[in-house]
Amino acid sequence: MIVTQYLAKDLFKGKTVFVTGGGSGINLGVAKNFAALGANLAICGRTLEKLEAAAAELATLGTKVCPVVADVRDFAALEAAFVRSRDELGPMDVLVCGAAGNFVVPAETLTPNGFKTVIDIDLLGSFNASRGAFEQLRATKGTIIFISAGMAYMPHAFQVHVGGAKAGIDMMMKNLAIEWGLRHSDQQHRARADRGHRGSEAAVGRRRERAAHQCHSAAAHG
Repeated sequence: MIVTQYLAKDLFKGKTVFVTGGGSGINLGVAKNFAALGANLAICGRTLEKLEAAAAELATLGTKVCPVVADVRDFAALEAAFVRSRDELGPMDVLVCGAAGNFVVPAETLTPNGFKTVIDIDLLGSFNASRGAFEQLRATKGTIIFISAGMAYMPHAFQVHVGGAKAGIDMMMKNLAIEWGLRHSDQQHRARADRGHRGSEAAVGRRRERAAHQCHSAAAHG
């Protein structure tokens, strides 16, 4: 695959990547690129047959694959999928929130249920996945990738439902970056500070030893 011309083939070796909506389309393409870089893949979607076909494609790239049926609108189903993925492949290192729905429709004929369906799959589904994967990602200091679209920041005709959903995803991503990214940065800062404190104590100890040795030598020559 083209990605291996730019990145090391073992870049994600031993890592677990979970892709929601990974049974087809863009998300399957994302999964294939991670597989080409050595990752083990878990994919979820609503159709087992589609997931099994995608898993067969991914397996040809030499990766371990865990296909599991789960609707991202169902938080309990996602939690169960994440547990199975962890048990089969190890804790999650990367979560790709890719599950989405879309159709072209004039706003005046879009039904409230149609609008809600896209919001629920795209926005609520991305939150459910992020929230459900949090503990695993915190343990691995992992990463979340959100799949957005141009509709998030530029208006498109017949896409009012998608624009609302993707704009929500973009803002949610920024909020989570502040909360969860800052927490990780604080942990790194405290770890560096602790290492620096221990290093300072060691340096002080060495200076004291040298000073004592010099005093001892001066007393001996006196």
